[in-house]
Amino acid sequence: MSTYDFDLAVIGSGPAGIVAAVEAGRRGKRVALIERLKDIGGAGINTGTLPSKTLRESALHLSGFSQRGFDGVDFGLRREQITVAQLLARKQRVIENEIALVTEMLQGLQVEIIRGSARFAGAHTLTIDGERRLRADKLLIATGSRPRRPEGFPFEDPDVVDSDTILELERIPDTMTVVGGGVIGCEYASLFACLGVKVTLLESNPKLLGFLDEEVRVLLERRFVEMGIELVFNDDVLRVIDVPGPGVKVETKAGRRFAAGKLLVAAGRSSNTEDLGLETIGLATDKRGRIAVDASFQTSVPGVYAAGDVIGNPALASTGMEQGRLAVCHAFDGTQECVRTETLPYGLYTIPEVAYVGLTEEQCKEKKIEYAVGRARYRENARGLIVGDLEGLLKLVFRPTDKKLLGVHIVGEKATELVHLGQLAMELDGTIETFAQSCFNFPTLTMLYKRAAFDALQQLP
Repeated sequence: MSTYDFDLAVIGSGPAGIVAAVEAGRRGKRVALIERLKDIGGAGINTGTLPSKTLRESALHLSGFSQRGFDGVDFGLRREQITVAQLLARKQRVIENEIALVTEMLQGLQVEIIRGSARFAGAHTLTIDGERRLRADKLLIATGSRPRRPEGFPFEDPDVVDSDTILELERIPDTMTVVGGGVIGCEYASLFACLGVKVTLLESNPKLLGFLDEEVRVLLERRFVEMGIELVFNDDVLRVIDVPGPGVKVETKAGRRFAAGKLLVAAGRSSNTEDLGLETIGLATDKRGRIAVDASFQTSVPGVYAAGDVIGNPALASTGMEQGRLAVCHAFDGTQECVRTETLPYGLYTIPEVAYVGLTEEQCKEKKIEYAVGRARYRENARGLIVGDLEGLLKLVFRPTDKKLLGVHIVGEKATELVHLGQLAMELDGTIETFAQSCFNFPTLTMLYKRAAFDALQQLP
């Protein structure tokens, strides 16, 4: 008879924890899923991924931005006509529905959901709220992350928010200053700009999102400016100036001052590991609380795994899910399969959307990989014209010698959906001929792949 209460104990019910619990449950394992908050789902369902993307869709719909391109016709409400209640109504329904679906799935697999805060009392032992004690053969840390709050920002001021508390807005501000031009900062800056808010985006680097393909990045930056976003580079906040009444004023290191109704601090995220008692099992973290793992997502302590935001980049819901699944595969089967980083899709829910998979032109140059490029522009696509996206771009990076696809980069409508066709082609070692010879529905944005492939073939001798 087993000396363990469970085969697997998962700490945290975000995307990584849920998928790990489901994978183990499917294998017939006894699984405990431990969550300290009232609702399961973590940031992925409750405060991050789903809420912010639902808010984005509501903003696009109510502002009329999604109907752009129809000359002379304004389908949107003015900013003063849009209420926070309208923006947030769908968010709550989406969250409740997702929680119900996930709960039903876990219960169907006999996963025991335990409410409370878990803390290590040994390599195989956890205490829950200092009372209940349970033992598990394998353990997975999937406690996620939270917005990082740098010193010097008065977060007790209701007009100073982070990426969680911004979802608690009581009103849509006239103006907003966003500190940090990373993914979260750019997503919220463009969301509020599409609602008619005057947004200033402060970024300490010389450009936004330097990891993107440069052509795509420049196009996105240009679209931001066209939306009315003021971009301030090579500067950072020196101090927040106390002003009477509502609103926030900041002074930058370069001596400039910016005043706005709301100040959003988007300074990255910190892992939720400080209360787990990791020192009890000799497990260390870095200064942001992140846990180091090997290729199988096992920590330095045998039998203890970690996945999702808690291990750091890329810190996406999608990658966290795959990490959780593979951790379970290794824990119970010894499977050494790793996440194929070269075919991980990335999606940015900015306005417009950006998505990519594989190598950029710049990476090809750095690696001295011979490459060529095929492009298709949304304005040359019938569906692109129908939806009113006249600036979008789909770009294929490929190797001329064998036409193998090396990367796909998209900025425009449905980019985060379209990228998966390129991802699948890469996983199957496809070439640009794959798209040139495929039959796609017309009119669809998918036809962009075909046009880009034809453009690519014209580049060959």
